Amino acid sequence: MAQQKQNIIQTVKEYGARLFGFIRTRVDTDEDAEDILQDVWYQLSNVPELGAIESISGWLYRVAKNKIIDRSRKKKQDSLEELSITNEEGELFLPGLWMSSNDDPSTEELKKLFWEELVAALDELPENQRNVFIWNELEEMTLQQIADKEKENLKTIISRKRYAVQHLRKRLENLYHEFINY
Repeated sequence: MAQQKQNIIQTVKEYGARLFGFIRTRVDTDEDAEDILQDVWYQLSNVPELGAIESISGWLYRVAKNKIIDRSRKKKQDSLEELSITNEEGELFLPGLWMSSNDDPSTEELKKLFWEELVAALDELPENQRNVFIWNELEEMTLQQIADKEKENLKTIISRKRYAVQHLRKRLENLYHEFINY
């Protein structure tokens, strides 16, 4: 067991930077790359016998590639940014509009309605899902930071975020369509 742990530590040292670079060129943010790399290391730590892997580098890159594909599939489903629209002038609405300070009375009324609906929808969520969503989307914490803070498995945090986004998308769908037709 001690030898297994030492082998994992050596593998992380040897492949960490290169594997991060490989992942980073294929995802949007450093945070996404860090999350995927963490998943790769986690999967490696769960391999019962590292000696059974013929090519550790090939295995690592294959797992990383699979994790990138999985993340891109989930991101398409779970991204709240998909609720954003742009007008003819290229101005971003949802959620960019809701975070800005704008003195236009009609815009302020829309922002007020959006935040009321968002808060109501967030209140419907279980506390752990609500917290993960708020920390990640509004306070811009990475999912790994949240997992560390909550002392939870990263996959648990990802799952909570996914459930929260699914609920919010469903709950705010009518409001979204109203804004498109506004």
